[in-house]
Amino acid sequence: MADDLSSFAKDVLLVKSWKSSTFVWRLVVLTLAMVSGVYICSICLKQIGTGTKIRFLEIKVEQKPCPEPNIEPWEIPYVHYPKPKTYSREECACHPVRYFAILSMQRSGSGWFETFLNSHDNISSNGEIFSVKVRRSNMSTITETLDTIYNLDWLSSASKNECTTAVGLKWMLNQGLMQHHEQIAEYFRIHGVSLIFLFRRNLLRRMVSVLANEYDKNAKLLNGTHKSHVHSPKEAEVLAKYKPIINSTLLIAQLRQVNDTTTKALEYFKSTRHIILYYEDVVKNRTKLRDVQDFLKVPQMDLKTRQVKIHKGSLSSQIGNWNDVSKVLTGTPFESFIRQDFRR
Repeated sequence: MADDLSSFAKDVLLVKSWKSSTFVWRLVVLTLAMVSGVYICSICLKQIGTGTKIRFLEIKVEQKPCPEPNIEPWEIPYVHYPKPKTYSREECACHPVRYFAILSMQRSGSGWFETFLNSHDNISSNGEIFSVKVRRSNMSTITETLDTIYNLDWLSSASKNECTTAVGLKWMLNQGLMQHHEQIAEYFRIHGVSLIFLFRRNLLRRMVSVLANEYDKNAKLLNGTHKSHVHSPKEAEVLAKYKPIINSTLLIAQLRQVNDTTTKALEYFKSTRHIILYYEDVVKNRTKLRDVQDFLKVPQMDLKTRQVKIHKGSLSSQIGNWNDVSKVLTGTPFESFIRQDFRR
């Protein structure tokens, strides 16, 4: 009986030892399997990652060339497809763009005229960019600025959500334009830029506007705020109350200088595609705006502006020393300025 019990106990111990040993081996095998699985997975992931990279490197984005626009051969140099660095034109990529510049003088109606252009869905005129001196300090900065504008990378309130058809700026003759006229004319030729000349016929009225604007920069007649342009008849009436005193001794020389400057500008850029407009003509005949749209090759739209004219009526009511001015100009080539009655 004792021998049987002893034998039974040994058998139990052997079974337990065998089970324990089996469990350990199973654990070892399981661990090896897990390690192997992790290793195999890591290899596979590396291969997949490498394959993905290779595939990305092999992808070549081929953009289909834009279809040839239906235009006359002479127009080809003036049609562009800019590729902005700051954004993608996407659906507008094949929408041709025309480059333009408005060449004018201060207080010649260029700001008023530009608001008409910017009311068009497809025109972006970016204002008086070169009023900032550093941008016109030399030809390199001028070129860099123009490149940014015409590449559609110049973001301003004039930027459009619609596809831009014409992009440009307003450029005053005394903002480096005349100083670097040869290089700028060459830039216009190479880049196919069209010009819109906008001047005033009556240079005496322009002088009144210049002097009144200079006065308001300090006086700030509109509740302590200077405004070069206004949007209400009431504001215009307040500004028009100031009647400048014109230096009659220097008057003829100053008028001649302005006239000579505009004449030179037309001569300097006569070989550039251009259109010539006069402020008075646009005021009296708004069909001139249709001519501009034809010139820029944009769809015809009814252009509008919110700006209100400041100085209305006869010049005699706008100049503080009218008798002196009238006497000086009588019998000169500028006598017509005091005879013209421009009331609109």
